Amino acid sequence: MNTPKPIRSPELEAQNTNHGFFTRIGGVSTGIYEGLNVGLGSDDTREVVLENRRRVAQTMDVSDDRLMMVYQVHSYDVALADKPWKMGDRPRLDAMVSSTPDLAIGIMTADCGPVLFQDSENGIIGAAHAGWKGATGGILENTISAMETIGAERDNIVAVLGPTISQKHYEVGPEFVENLLGLNTDNDTYFIPSQKADHAMFDLPRYILNRLKSEDVKASWTGDCTYEDEAQFFSYRRKTHRNEADYGRQVSVIKINS
Repeated sequence: MNTPKPIRSPELEAQNTNHGFFTRIGGVSTGIYEGLNVGLGSDDTREVVLENRRRVAQTMDVSDDRLMMVYQVHSYDVALADKPWKMGDRPRLDAMVSSTPDLAIGIMTADCGPVLFQDSENGIIGAAHAGWKGATGGILENTISAMETIGAERDNIVAVLGPTISQKHYEVGPEFVENLLGLNTDNDTYFIPSQKADHAMFDLPRYILNRLKSEDVKASWTGDCTYEDEAQFFSYRRKTHRNEADYGRQVSVIKINS
């Protein structure tokens, strides 16, 4: 059977945790969703998406009901995942933290930044969906604070950014630039000129990493660009440039081993 082949980060390798930045490899979706599409919000066949999610759960060595995802809304809020919730009861927010063994918490993305957090010494994990809106609004800082609330220590926290759209493929308009500079004029360092007049190319990965590092946690990026590597990743922006009807989502997952 074609099986998932998640990307593993050396920085998150620990005896008491398991993680994976899943790619589109190893799924049963077809067409524009070909591969491991886990997005129930897509127009892919529901039964196929559920099979893809089952494969993710199996890879993470948890039962299907213990693969925990939220209803992502580009917010700044964080949920505590301490027991399985039903699909219809998913919190509408964009990050989770947990200290409960064998609960795999996962974040879906298709260009935005999936960030997995770990304090292996205290057995605390976190997962956050960090697009530009969440990253500028505090989703990363809020996830770190939520981890501390349940026993993590900041000096022990490691954060890894998974597959994300890279700067050379992330063109933004003048309003985006104006908004980010309005937050902090030093944010001009994250832009380079675009070939299109009045537009710029935004470095989302570096912005996320610097937000994390400013919180005194160890942070790194896997270096994978979702737009560039079509064989491995779904990309919302690539779909938009091609005028395709829809797009798939990949998932990044972390859990505490029992």
